Amino acid sequence: MAESLVVSYRSRAPVGLPLRSLHQNYCHSLPLPKPLLSLTLQSPLSLKYNSVATSLHRRVISCPAPASLDSDVPHTLHEGSVKHGSNKSFEQWDSLTAKFSGAASIPFLLLQLPQIILNASNLLAGNKTALLAVPWLGMFTGLLGNLSLLSYFTKKRENEVIIVQTLGVLSQFVVFAQLALAEAMPLPYFVVTSVVVAAGLVLNFMNYFDCLNAAIWHLWEDFITIGGLSVLPQIMWSTFVPYIPNSIFPGAVAFVIAMAAVIMARTGKLSEKGVKFVGAISGWTATLLFMWMPVAQMWTNFLNPDNIKGLSTFSMLLAMMGNGLMIPRALFMRDFMWFLGSTWASLFYGYGNILCLYCFNAISRECFFAATTGLFLWIGMTLWKDTVVYGYGSPFTSLKELVFGS
Repeated sequence: MAESLVVSYRSRAPVGLPLRSLHQNYCHSLPLPKPLLSLTLQSPLSLKYNSVATSLHRRVISCPAPASLDSDVPHTLHEGSVKHGSNKSFEQWDSLTAKFSGAASIPFLLLQLPQIILNASNLLAGNKTALLAVPWLGMFTGLLGNLSLLSYFTKKRENEVIIVQTLGVLSQFVVFAQLALAEAMPLPYFVVTSVVVAAGLVLNFMNYFDCLNAAIWHLWEDFITIGGLSVLPQIMWSTFVPYIPNSIFPGAVAFVIAMAAVIMARTGKLSEKGVKFVGAISGWTATLLFMWMPVAQMWTNFLNPDNIKGLSTFSMLLAMMGNGLMIPRALFMRDFMWFLGSTWASLFYGYGNILCLYCFNAISRECFFAATTGLFLWIGMTLWKDTVVYGYGSPFTSLKELVFGS
């Protein structure tokens, strides 16, 4: 998935962070232990992992133990894992999980590429009506989710996933441009989409390099918080039309609630927990939007089982692989929101649709069992390896720590 945003309203930067990763939205933290502090000062951030030390120096922050709703805080390795910082296998797994999440960009890019090529072929052939089959409104929802996740991982300085989300935004924008050329998307909406994409990319990367005014960043956070919370219930409602009345009521109510929540958070009318909750809204709404995709697809499969053969097995495999590659990193970082989104998408969107294809004899038994074996071996290996590098006796300890904190 491309699984999500953190909106943190705190104002103190963590002690001991590298200069490039200081940002006033980071949570306050305790000073780093000396061995880890030395790691943080060895080299600046880069888009590639030049060494294990470089990988660790931007991740090891001693924040209070996270709970499941604390995924908005750009914490990383928490107090319970600091003792493993000098362990070689721990460092290797840290580096390897980062590479796994970076490798997810390949299946996600391939996932969108066939649609781009098909659209280009139809445009060159003058067959503009073929592009009317592409639902631009649904894609805009996905774009908003990608931008929210880009903001989330930008604040966490997860470089590999930043690349994945950026590719997702850019590839979707190419499709929007093709739809606009085919007049399958109204030009005014395309202009608005272009402004949102440009603003989102520029603001996120300015924030990454600490070149952005905090007030401007807060405005962007408010925009994606309100947008995400407004879109989510509307998409959920629309899934079940015409079995329920077609209405914009859910989205309108959510918009009013989101506006009120953001205004109250900015004016100091909420408690600290309330502000923290509002800060996590857009990340969770983006994750839930992507989590809703398999629900909508399963519902469609249930209503129109004959249409299931129109699903691309290759696309479902790519979705399963792309999200699956992010699971080890999300678990290792104890990021519950990221882990939940990636695992859900891998199991229910990718594998769930492969299961449906198999049940309706749309794929071979060998293909289904290969996908099943590969996915569950991967998840099992992830849980086992995480348990080993953290020095626990059971994978349930890792999962408990993921959800409830240390």
